[in-house]
Amino acid sequence: MHEMALAEGILQLVEETAQRERAQRVKLVVLEIGELSTVEADALRFCFDAVTKGSIANAAALEIVHVPGVGWCMECAATLPMQELFGACPQCGGYQMQATGGTEMRVKEIEID
Repeated sequence: MHEMALAEGILQLVEETAQRERAQRVKLVVLEIGELSTVEADALRFCFDAVTKGSIANAAALEIVHVPGVGWCMECAATLPMQELFGACPQCGGYQMQATGGTEMRVKEIEID
């Protein structure tokens, strides 16, 4: 489960930010997760709750903003929504879709006290 490693990385970033800002606690962490990122949001939420126990982010809320997948078709030059990485172009049926958005995962916001 790579979500556990992701949750640990997020916690490290949150702790570094909290220390730098001299925070007493972390109240909220907002993540952007792309539809094509292969990150399972529910599993990440579970792992985040587990790794934050006893940390400065203990009981912090985790808000997940879903970013839609977008791709560009090399055959018909259309930019279109994508639901899967290796699917066919919904316009021309070709399989030369290149993802241009929705593959990322990033910490967008950290709310601290």
